[in-house]
Amino acid sequence: MYKPNDMNAHWMPFTPNRRFKEHPKMMTSAKGMYYTNSEGSKVLDGIAGLWCCNAGHCHPKIVEAIQNQAAELDYVTAFNMGHPKIFELANQLTSLLPGDLDHVFFTGSGSESVDTALKMALGYHRVRGEATRTRLIGRERGYHGVGFGGISVGGMVNNRKMFNAGILQGTDHISHTHNLQHNAFSKNQPAWGAHLADDLEKMVALHDASTIAAVIVEPIAGSTGVLIPPAGYLERLRKICDKHGILLIFDEVITGFGRTGSAFAAEHYNVQPDIMTLAKGLTSGTVPMGAVAVRGHVYDAFMQGPESVIEFFHGYTYSGHPLAAAAALATQSVYRDENMFGQAAAMADFWQETLHGLKGHRHVIDIRTTGLIAGIELEVRAGAPTARALDVFDRCYADNVLIRTTGDTIALTPPLMINKEQITQIAETIAKHLALVD
Repeated sequence: MYKPNDMNAHWMPFTPNRRFKEHPKMMTSAKGMYYTNSEGSKVLDGIAGLWCCNAGHCHPKIVEAIQNQAAELDYVTAFNMGHPKIFELANQLTSLLPGDLDHVFFTGSGSESVDTALKMALGYHRVRGEATRTRLIGRERGYHGVGFGGISVGGMVNNRKMFNAGILQGTDHISHTHNLQHNAFSKNQPAWGAHLADDLEKMVALHDASTIAAVIVEPIAGSTGVLIPPAGYLERLRKICDKHGILLIFDEVITGFGRTGSAFAAEHYNVQPDIMTLAKGLTSGTVPMGAVAVRGHVYDAFMQGPESVIEFFHGYTYSGHPLAAAAALATQSVYRDENMFGQAAAMADFWQETLHGLKGHRHVIDIRTTGLIAGIELEVRAGAPTARALDVFDRCYADNVLIRTTGDTIALTPPLMINKEQITQIAETIAKHLALVD
């Protein structure tokens, strides 16, 4: 039995620490679709760890690759050095990425990927002689990690307000796309809302295009509660960026590697970004790793001047770490050999219909689905925001189903190999406890 004073030394992230340490939820092992907790119960994972374990837990091929790599080459710096697997991984990724995203810079996480992408955007304009383009545009309710760059372009208030002194100057935000009056209970892309992309034209009118370097959006906004882009919205953003010479950055940290049924949301929606951030599903959550993919014209702009000069003064100690590279290569092999993206696409309709079956249950005011993603928005409990969703979370966990809540929205993102029985179990467990909470 764990006691609170056994856990005091660990300051947990994005967690009410005192509440957790009074009622801990401790996992001790995992396999496939399930965790095993400290009480010996098998818990169905409805959130793929945290949008990341797309190949399920402890896949034997990925485990073996990590073990072998640890015994062969534990670490080599990425500064003026390399190892074969990281070049192999970059080539594999560029063959998978849409369009001409044909160069990859490796990082240690999604947050690092975002800050890297923002620096690339600023540097790109500078080396091209447009150094006035320093403004970065994000979106309300956007989540782009926890670095100062990410929270500056991010639009989630609680992630920003305590750290206002460190917010980057010259950032602004277009409006979010969530509107219950017009698009509640939409399946896949809501029909209403493409015009909201025109907020970027307002930014141009306010600041002038000559000052704007890039706009960054999540194709599907995840941490804020699963907001699916309206039909035509991303296409409209692309056209406005092209019109004004602004780089378009897609943050695909959560949508990459099969989550939508396609390899990437950019492919799913047929919209080409200039820069794409990746992490999470890159290694199926096994070893921390992130990446930034760029189109050829972005990379080529930096590759000028003497060959002996560093083109981009940026990088991390763990960029391209050998264990991460081995994990990522094995993960990509599993995705291919087991047709996991195809499985996700084949299961998407059943997933959607089953989760939308919760419409009409107590407290449910919206359901949003696409691919193997779902957001179930609950009515806020009077005077206690987030409390109702958290109660459902606790009850589902006690019933051996792991869900995630963000605000008053239940977010579901299971491993890609989920089957119909497991989808049904998740939906029925949520329905059971929606009926019981106040």
